[in-house]
Amino acid sequence: MSRKLLIRDLTLRDGQQSSFATRLSQAQVDRVINFYPQAHFYAMEVWGGAVPDSVMRYLGENPWSRLEKIKAVVGDVSKLTALSRGRNLFGYAPYTDEIIDGFSRNAIESGLGIMRIFDALNDVNNIKSTVKYVKQYGGIADCAVCYTIDPQYPPFTFAQKVKAMFGGPKEPKKVFTNEYFVSKAKEMEALGADMITIKDMSGLIPPQRAYALVKLFKENLSVPVDFHTHSTPGYGLSSVIAAIAAGVDVVDTNIWNFAGGPAAPALELVYVFCKKMGVEIDVDMTAVAKINAELLTIRHELDAYDAVKQFAKPFDPLAPLSPEVETLVDKAVAAVNAQDFETLNTACQALEAYFNFPAPNEVVKKAEVPGGMYTNMVAQLKQLRSEEILPEAMKLIPEVRLAAGLPPLVTPTSQIVGAQAVNCALDVKAGKAKYTNTSNQFKALVKGEYGKTPVPVDPAFREKITGSPVETPYDTSKYQMQPNPELPEFGGVKLAKNEKEILLLELFPAVAKDFLMKVRAAQWEASKPKEVPVEKKEEAPKEKIVITGEAVECPMPGRVIKVSVKVGDTVKKGQEVVVLEAMKMENSIESDYAGTVKRIFVEAGQNIPGGAPMVEIEK
Repeated sequence: MSRKLLIRDLTLRDGQQSSFATRLSQAQVDRVINFYPQAHFYAMEVWGGAVPDSVMRYLGENPWSRLEKIKAVVGDVSKLTALSRGRNLFGYAPYTDEIIDGFSRNAIESGLGIMRIFDALNDVNNIKSTVKYVKQYGGIADCAVCYTIDPQYPPFTFAQKVKAMFGGPKEPKKVFTNEYFVSKAKEMEALGADMITIKDMSGLIPPQRAYALVKLFKENLSVPVDFHTHSTPGYGLSSVIAAIAAGVDVVDTNIWNFAGGPAAPALELVYVFCKKMGVEIDVDMTAVAKINAELLTIRHELDAYDAVKQFAKPFDPLAPLSPEVETLVDKAVAAVNAQDFETLNTACQALEAYFNFPAPNEVVKKAEVPGGMYTNMVAQLKQLRSEEILPEAMKLIPEVRLAAGLPPLVTPTSQIVGAQAVNCALDVKAGKAKYTNTSNQFKALVKGEYGKTPVPVDPAFREKITGSPVETPYDTSKYQMQPNPELPEFGGVKLAKNEKEILLLELFPAVAKDFLMKVRAAQWEASKPKEVPVEKKEEAPKEKIVITGEAVECPMPGRVIKVSVKVGDTVKKGQEVVVLEAMKMENSIESDYAGTVKRIFVEAGQNIPGGAPMVEIEK
């Protein structure tokens, strides 16, 4: 009797997020979803990650409706699954149990079957509440161990080695060993995890490590093991095949036209390998072909957001293999059976090259950071017109990461560390000391508000960044709910009308506020009798701002989250005047001057360019 392998399809969430900036609309989902029940996947990842934010921010759609509409079509054929960051859910702050409870209950009531729960620090304490509530409401708790590797530190000089012998700093020890990952998985199982995922968000796990970890997980755990990786650095397919050979229960794949490159490996190639390896996949590949045909059209429609713009050659896995493909598959299968992982990887890369999948990204592979983190840093520096400091920022990542407690590089810590490395490089460029500019999230990470870091933060560094050497965990007792005002302009209705909308406000304050305002405005307009349009007068050109005092300028392009002062306030030098969202981080913008607030030029929700005046201070 052949062994069965379960498939979790990532196409509609991780696939579109990795390759197409999460721009898949509901109308596009509707064109493929009817084929999914026939495909009969074990699970379909359709929600979580960046989907709830993006469908509101860019598409003007309701995230809850996305989940509910998919459930209405798929029913109980496949389990719908989402990604959640445990205590942080989708945000950058720890949420109360009340919010985690409400979110978990509403997600499961809306159709969710599996919640994949992870913590960016692999701090198991941070996933406890989500596991509890997901299971309480009938969902499956899939707990993910975030795979990461130790940074490549510059080798110690002779002088550093001598100092280390006499009590000076020692060379950093390896932290992310196989024992570390097994220990985390066992903690999660003891907590009540129904399954455990090895979550390699960076695609950095080579096949030999994938094989070893899956073997160890299967030997030490009694729950099913899932394997998740990406193809960016070139290990994706070979590592999935190695995981299958090691006995993994579930693997994550994408359908052909949304696979490879920054996304997960293609299901169609995994299917071919499994046939050769005597492993059964209970998926209807004819239905998958119908989905794939429509995905090709959709991919052309998403061209503006296509991260790769390289299309794989058409392939029918149900047809006889060509001699070239058969030879490469046989070579790879023989290699994995012999545990010759170098040959396995070479054959898999040759197979993907034959089908014109993107080549391994050598920059990301060498940098050993997630592809998304790297592209975010490039985009941020382009926005700041400082692309030339990218090499310096990349060199600073191991230093910044170690100083912050060696967090795994996954959302949100990848963004926090990456943005801080950029800030440090900008500080150096400006002739300032590193860490002159730090985001609120970096301060919170170093302070201890995100949880326990894999290695302790040096108290002296913590004091330098936060003002106190004492580690301070998050305190949700001080959590304040987002305001839900009445809107007189729309007949006095509340901004958020129900619990699901309140949760959107809590998890995505600025984005949900904009989205819900548009929803309420549209509802108000639809309820009014149609009026004869009045011709609008041309607006007078805006006067040029003339500043007679001192201006607090925007240091980088961003979005105003909060204005912390009002006209007439007395401010001290170093006092926060504006909170700016830039590079996905919240930054406290402080006044370089003491005086009185004369004018404020910005408001919450406004996008402003770098260098624009925000507040005028009169000395």
